[in-house]
Amino acid sequence: MGVITRGILGGFRKKTGSVVGAYWRKLDIIRALPRASGKAASPLQMAHRQKFALVAAFLSEASDLIEVGFYSSDTGTAMNKAVAYHLREAVTGAAPDWKIDMSKFKYSVGRLKLPDNVHAAAQCDQRIRFEWDGANNDDKYTKPDHLVTFVVFNASKQRFVSKVGATTRSAGSYELQLPENFEGDTVHLYISFSSLATKQHSNSLYVGEVVMTC
Repeated sequence: MGVITRGILGGFRKKTGSVVGAYWRKLDIIRALPRASGKAASPLQMAHRQKFALVAAFLSEASDLIEVGFYSSDTGTAMNKAVAYHLREAVTGAAPDWKIDMSKFKYSVGRLKLPDNVHAAAQCDQRIRFEWDGANNDDKYTKPDHLVTFVVFNASKQRFVSKVGATTRSAGSYELQLPENFEGDTVHLYISFSSLATKQHSNSLYVGEVVMTC
């Protein structure tokens, strides 16, 4: 509903009928409502829409991780920042067969440092053993009490498994238990570090892919 602000001959604000009132450069103006375009989307527009739909659907499965890992106090939501990054860096292929490059997937960004060496291997009973350089360091970006988060993505099942703050940087290793029905599947592995004291994060690191067999 439009609101008349200065009498019957004055300007008005907001929508009324098929027009919108506004105040622009010291002038009261009236403009028509935009019409829905009947023009078909261009190939470039269609490609962007397809990529956006792919990224949005994929990241929605990791939204809890992203809301924490991409959070910052500046403008823009964590999910919007994550979508922008993945559209720019992680989509491969050609229309309409777009794909996510799993080596470019990130659920966390930040200034904490990653270890120089990180390795992972499949164990029996559907476990993944992660190992990293856990040497103590006085550097504020590599504190021994930094918490370690592990993320696994099963592409065939389109399922994430995560363990947030599972252990500390100084531990140097951790075995992550996966569901029994992951046996024989290829999974993608990630690791990141965070600080409860400073609420900082590292970038998430792609460790590689493994097949879940002994």
